[in-house]
Amino acid sequence: MPGGAVDGFRYNTLVILGPTAAGKTGLGVHLARLFGGELLSADSRQVYRGLDIGSGKDLAEYGDTPHHLIDVADLSEEYSVYSYQRDFYRAFAGVRSRGLLPVIVGGTGMYLDAVIRGYDFVEVPVNPALREELAGYTLGELASRLLTLKAEIHNRTDLVERPRLVRAIEIAEFERSGRKQAVRGERPDIRPYVLGVRFERSVLRARIRARLEARVAEGLVGEVRSLHEAGADWERLERLGLEYRFAARFLQGKIATDKEFVESLYTAICQFAKRQETWFRGMERRGVRIEWIPDGDRELAAEFAAAALKEKP
Repeated sequence: MPGGAVDGFRYNTLVILGPTAAGKTGLGVHLARLFGGELLSADSRQVYRGLDIGSGKDLAEYGDTPHHLIDVADLSEEYSVYSYQRDFYRAFAGVRSRGLLPVIVGGTGMYLDAVIRGYDFVEVPVNPALREELAGYTLGELASRLLTLKAEIHNRTDLVERPRLVRAIEIAEFERSGRKQAVRGERPDIRPYVLGVRFERSVLRARIRARLEARVAEGLVGEVRSLHEAGADWERLERLGLEYRFAARFLQGKIATDKEFVESLYTAICQFAKRQETWFRGMERRGVRIEWIPDGDRELAAEFAAAALKEKP
């Protein structure tokens, strides 16, 4: 049995994180096969059924390696960090119960942070009366109300997307009422060894460009068109991340040409990768140790993981 999958060692979990297009899935699959593990995705779009090309599920890459937390939600629901943590804990416990090594792979910083550092969440019910009141507010008025309730906003998209604004106000009002009680307990024993994939900026940009062009050729725009025809409105599609946002705008005529679509999306993804790297640096400042792997070197990653999984507390 792999050393990392039994009790008595310092670590019982591997984490592979990094910016978009860094090859995290391939590395995660490689390490899972080496050490007898199963993969747990930490990607905020891959949880949704039907988001395949734009989210980069690349299910063929997993082969026969078991994976979890992909295709667990419908587009009709808003899957939250709370939802992810809840589902992750269940999946994690299942992997450990089989005596195997959980290998967490992803780039959604808040998802990773929520399970590595064990966020305590408040489960906030829907407030129909408040939502009816807010229905008449403009986007600017909603943003002002949220900032009055909560001056420090971690997720800035809460200020520019109406559904997120309404939900954020709902949560802030609930917390202000004094009724909140953190959801505790049920957290499994997670002792993660964290590997981060890092590339020089120019190399990462080239990887982003190549992957984007491959996704466009594979049918990214057609996927978004099909999702809209199946009932997802444009606003919903634009909230699903950059590939879906830009493809939805392209299909609505807000982006005029194929070239403008690809170039503007490429620029946005590069900016997003920088924000991911900033988030990971923030995790390090908050006490999460990340062992960085230059150029996604699989041999080096395997060497580090093998040593870590044999460490005693």
